[in-house]
Amino acid sequence: MAPSALSFTDSSALTDFVVNKGNGVKGLSEMGLKSLPKQYIHPLEERIDEADILPQASIPVIDMSKLDDSEVAKSICDAAEKWGFFQVVNHCVPLEVLDRVKAATHRFFGLSAEEKNKYSKELSPSNNVRFGTSFNTQAEKALEWKDFLSLFYVSEDEASALWPPVCKDEVLEYMRSSEVLIKQLLTALMKGVNVNEIDEAKEKLLMGSVRTNLNYYPICPNPELTVGVGRHSDVSTLTILLQDDIGGLYVRGNDGESWIHVPPVNGSLVINIGDALQILSNGKYRSVEHCVIANGSRNRISVPIFVNPRPHDIICPLPEVLATGEKAVYKEVLYSDYVKHFFRKAHDGKKTVDFAKMN
Repeated sequence: MAPSALSFTDSSALTDFVVNKGNGVKGLSEMGLKSLPKQYIHPLEERIDEADILPQASIPVIDMSKLDDSEVAKSICDAAEKWGFFQVVNHCVPLEVLDRVKAATHRFFGLSAEEKNKYSKELSPSNNVRFGTSFNTQAEKALEWKDFLSLFYVSEDEASALWPPVCKDEVLEYMRSSEVLIKQLLTALMKGVNVNEIDEAKEKLLMGSVRTNLNYYPICPNPELTVGVGRHSDVSTLTILLQDDIGGLYVRGNDGESWIHVPPVNGSLVINIGDALQILSNGKYRSVEHCVIANGSRNRISVPIFVNPRPHDIICPLPEVLATGEKAVYKEVLYSDYVKHFFRKAHDGKKTVDFAKMN
């Protein structure tokens, strides 16, 4: 008889199979389940209702080949203010680099559960390399239909020694190739808040640490009942996201109620503003709530690069932003405290940023 969700009515059996044994939701998906285990069923308010999707709306697509044109820099700042999300095309990241990191992502998730589990929280050779599932399995009331590998970059040496051999070279190449684009975007965004030159100290504050995730969203038996990733905004300065051709990323519309699909554009990268940049810009640039739906017919992958302050950096509105007499909306916060606060709880929309608000 084909396995069913009833095989996992006992939460501890599901946790053991998915988390402890490293099968992840990919393992559940490959069992051919006919219905979703109850642990993955999300309340109605956390699922996307078709009626709330704006079919005609789309986030801006910006052509980076015309960067010398001041209008392009202006469109980057406008998108960061109005949408918090945009796509870039004709960026300087070679398309074959993107193809290679997508293939490497499929290779990693194609490993046996035993191999992937060597990078789980309990077994990983480093805190900076983590294979996991959902978001925070301890804090969540309903689990997310996603597996991931998180790679926090410390040095070439550590990455070469400790990152999984099936994907480390491709991820490093993707990170290195994205650096020029990241600097171009930050230069434009900083000029938009009166920072005309990014010195070494500012560069470290804006992009002093980098983390790349490989995300895997397997085929789901009841995609309408669950989510791939729940509503959240990123804690980064910027996120550079590579999507495959399947789609499923939704961002919150400006009315705070509706959702806008971010369709895959061949060769593009999706850019979104993170909470750190919202705080540094004193709210001029917006980090926006987004989520990913599950898919009933295809396995989806995505590869975000999170560009962050360093853990020991203090984040607060930049002095140049406040030079005009603008009142600070956010207090000084140690970045590692902010990140810990985010990872301690389940995804909950934009609530994390309240942690940095002035009382």
